[in-house]
Amino acid sequence: MCLMRMSDNPMVALDHAIAAAMVHGPSKGLQLLGALDSDARIAAHHRLSAVRAHLLEMAGDLQAASTHYRLAASRATSVPERNYLITQAARLSEGTPI
Repeated sequence: MCLMRMSDNPMVALDHAIAAAMVHGPSKGLQLLGALDSDARIAAHHRLSAVRAHLLEMAGDLQAASTHYRLAASRATSVPERNYLITQAARLSEGTPI
């Protein structure tokens, strides 16, 4: 049984979007993330922005990816996570994709 049917948890939906992106490509994951934008439980969470940034990078939209990495960094509450996200944004600004 699908975990999403068992739990109305936005992190489960986020994980589902990541898995879908790995199987069907980043555009499918980005499409699924759109539904989370209106979920107040996760809409302002740094992980949503970080996942969006990674999928945008996978899709080749480096400018948008960098913007979302910076947004995620501004929302992160952990210094190591914030530093990682800032590093990812800086890497893209230098033109070095994954």
